[in-house]
Amino acid sequence: MKRRSFLYQSGWAALPILLNGKQVVALSKSRILNALDPDSDRILVLVQLHGGNDGLNTLIPMDQYAVLTQVRQNIIIAENKVLEMQGSTNSFHPAMAKMRDLWDQGFLGVVQNVGYPDQNRSHFRSKDIWTSASDSDELLSDGWIGRAMDVDYPSFPQGYPNEQTPDPIAISIGHLVSETCQGAGANYSYALNDPEGLSQLGEPLDGEVDNSCYGQELSFIKEAIIRSNAYANTVSEAYEKGSNTVDYGAVDTRTGGLYRELQIVARLISGGLKTRVYVVSAGGYDTHADQVLEGDVCSGIHANLLTELSEAIHLFQKDMSNQGLEEKILGMTFSEFGRRIKSNDSLGTDHGTAAPMFLFGSCVQATVLGDNPEISVDVPDNAGGPMQYDFRSVYGTVLTDWMGMDRAIVEELLIPYFQNLPILKACQSPVKNKEISYLKEHSLIYPNPTTDEVNLQFISKHSGEALVEVYGTLGERILQRKLHQIEAGRNEIQLSVADFQSGMYFIRLVLGNGLSFTKSFNKV
Repeated sequence: MKRRSFLYQSGWAALPILLNGKQVVALSKSRILNALDPDSDRILVLVQLHGGNDGLNTLIPMDQYAVLTQVRQNIIIAENKVLEMQGSTNSFHPAMAKMRDLWDQGFLGVVQNVGYPDQNRSHFRSKDIWTSASDSDELLSDGWIGRAMDVDYPSFPQGYPNEQTPDPIAISIGHLVSETCQGAGANYSYALNDPEGLSQLGEPLDGEVDNSCYGQELSFIKEAIIRSNAYANTVSEAYEKGSNTVDYGAVDTRTGGLYRELQIVARLISGGLKTRVYVVSAGGYDTHADQVLEGDVCSGIHANLLTELSEAIHLFQKDMSNQGLEEKILGMTFSEFGRRIKSNDSLGTDHGTAAPMFLFGSCVQATVLGDNPEISVDVPDNAGGPMQYDFRSVYGTVLTDWMGMDRAIVEELLIPYFQNLPILKACQSPVKNKEISYLKEHSLIYPNPTTDEVNLQFISKHSGEALVEVYGTLGERILQRKLHQIEAGRNEIQLSVADFQSGMYFIRLVLGNGLSFTKSFNKV
């Protein structure tokens, strides 16, 4: 069955949704077919960083530091200024002291080199891809969270709120709803800018409404107003009932800011609101110029942004811990792309490709998953970091291991055979971590540099399927080969690169059991 073919609704009319020939509408409250575990009180908090965050300036790979000082001479942080991460070869930007505290406390995890094949460096298009979880050449009108909710709430927005679901299913803090929560018939998120200033909208007078276009539009507006007023009541009640145990700063309630947005989320959760997903955001990460101050690389635009990000998340986590709510919360940051490896002449960085993602919460596995990107002094000017993990594998793991969703449905919503990643404590597998280390230690690319062909040699502890891909420095996928059978033991894959242009490339290997790594080679 084609991906997402069972998820289809038209306008406000809830049409039958089919999953393997069975009508989901009639069975949507079954524990088997519910996309999100109906008995779970777990909450997902998404932190969107608009503009494309510079991952190499946020999480600095110290094993690549000598090379970075040559390709980022005008923005690189001095080695004695970075904040070391215990047990890791990475260091934090000096503005992220509070994030480092979360790491030390075991409340922070990192997934390195996250991106997608054939990276698009347009802000608008790449945001569409991240919020919809589409392929780079695929246009989807719904979001990845919205698709998951379509299975549980097939008639939404008709009949909502109701006795079983009185609270907003999702909330976007700000004036606009999040594209991430866009479903087939409507957006599941309730836009909330100022919970202290909510007021009731005037409802149209009751009366007969005909079936004309005007009548249908009037009915639409009336239903939307009634629903908005009902949600305003429950949100206001939860906000009044809730509390904050930390000081998020004197931020005006109408000006926003990540401190204020996470303060709102914490107070609503404290007040008992049953909303499953919250979306907050911060802008300004498009740091083409003046990313750092000339003569003071520890200060500047990016340092200010990272200070806000680090402190706001730390305050939120402490607030939730103080109230005994920390095990209900999983937070995740995402941005449309990373920045290029080389800095530019304007004390900034341009649009790139893969970058790290942060996950925070008491149920997060405090580890850096993935390899540090391999960087060379002759890296092309336009090169971004190589992708090791498809962002949809992070999403898929969150949906299955945190939100309680069946893997078969997740594969339909996102991509088939996504990697289940050990990023949550409940999902952590020490055996898998040892196998990742073993695989990396027993892999080899040769000859490197090469002219006509390149060989990837590795030792696997298991037999099964595998996928090998080759990417260019712009994130474009040049080659993809599915291997239907590899053997337990030594394996070797030979790839022809005779037609490749000279330059740097990355080989990405994904085994059927979810293990993966990325290595670079040069064609001369």
